[in-house]
Amino acid sequence: MATSSRKPELDLLARGAITPRGRLPGSSNVTLLCELTLDGQREFAVYKPARGERPLWDFPPGLFKREIAAWEFSEALGWGLVPRTIRRDGPLGEGALQRFIEADFEQHYFTLREDDAHHEQLRRICAFDLVTNNADRKSGHCLLAPDGTIYGIDNGLCFHVEPKLRTVIWDFAGEPIPEPIVEDLSRLMDKGLPSTLTRLLEPDERKVLLARMRALVNAGSFPEDEMGYRYPWPLV
Repeated sequence: MATSSRKPELDLLARGAITPRGRLPGSSNVTLLCELTLDGQREFAVYKPARGERPLWDFPPGLFKREIAAWEFSEALGWGLVPRTIRRDGPLGEGALQRFIEADFEQHYFTLREDDAHHEQLRRICAFDLVTNNADRKSGHCLLAPDGTIYGIDNGLCFHVEPKLRTVIWDFAGEPIPEPIVEDLSRLMDKGLPSTLTRLLEPDERKVLLARMRALVNAGSFPEDEMGYRYPWPLV
């Protein structure tokens, strides 16, 4: 049951009782679909507890904080492409709690790209992944909501200081970056990253994030994967 405004949505995420309803299939880490209830309101959310994370050799523990940082970064840019994500202490301990998107799950990047009407949003997700150094943008991580918004989910493998980019979004390679994207990135660089984001990232991660933003703006066009190996697996 969807809420009618951002404040009730935030109240449900921040204060609602969390009841796990099942594990989402296909996730390498523990990812639970939960029902939130508060004062007669109901909403679904996705809960990723730190205890359920599979250790990785190249990312430190606490991937859930990168999920939250991805939302903070999207909001700082004014792009709204990551569902609201906050830190919560749930049934399995501390983790990320994200608003569940009741999407058309038959749609994903490879189907969405066939419609030119989606390209503006997909270019924005592409730019987002480039500057956050997303190491795992699969096709199924692009969700089409009933209102036409395309969300990018599963952002836990972002913000690494070393080049880790793995994405299915290469269709815009070589194209000029739309001016609104350049303006938003430039504005945030001038203003500085918000403290709500910087608290979630290490100093070197913040430094490299700004450097990637600057490099993309200066390049003026979307990069190409000349070697053809910067794809995640599986693709969907």
